[in-house]
Amino acid sequence: MSVLGIIATTGRVLSEEVVVDSDGNVTTHSWFLPETAEIIWGGLASLIIFYALYKFGWPQMKKSFEARTARIQKELDDAAADTTSAASEAAGIRQAKGDIEAERSRIMADAKAQAEVILTDGRTRLVTEVAELEARSVADIAAARGRVGDELRAEISRLSSAAVDHVVSGSLDDATQQELIENFIARVGVQS
Repeated sequence: MSVLGIIATTGRVLSEEVVVDSDGNVTTHSWFLPETAEIIWGGLASLIIFYALYKFGWPQMKKSFEARTARIQKELDDAAADTTSAASEAAGIRQAKGDIEAERSRIMADAKAQAEVILTDGRTRLVTEVAELEARSVADIAAARGRVGDELRAEISRLSSAAVDHVVSGSLDDATQQELIENFIARVGVQS
């Protein structure tokens, strides 16, 4: 259709009369189709909008789809890089775990060796201390035995002298007592 045909059709549509019913409502010629003028103007407006969308919207839409595709591809590449990085870190961790096991074994062996040294040293020290304590105990017992023996002798001599004094004083008369003293003095004089 040419531009003149469109103009002629538009003029005819504009010249059509509007049909109004008894209540004042506008009525159409068909229950399904709109009026001819609405079809023409609506068609022209749709064509203009479609053309504007094609001319201005399509490049923007195409650009946004390309940007979305690039963004998704970048996310996929980043995910693949992260997967590779995680795999290498996991390998490093597994290797470090093996190193940890070796280090743990070495530390445990060192600890056992140190414990043996400490136990041996402690046992030696205990044997020495026990020997010293036994020697000191034997010396203390000997000293106590000597002290007790001396004290016992002193007590026995004190008691015996008291008993002798009691017995002697009760059974001796003055003459016998005088004779014993003189004999004692004479014996002491002979010994010196």
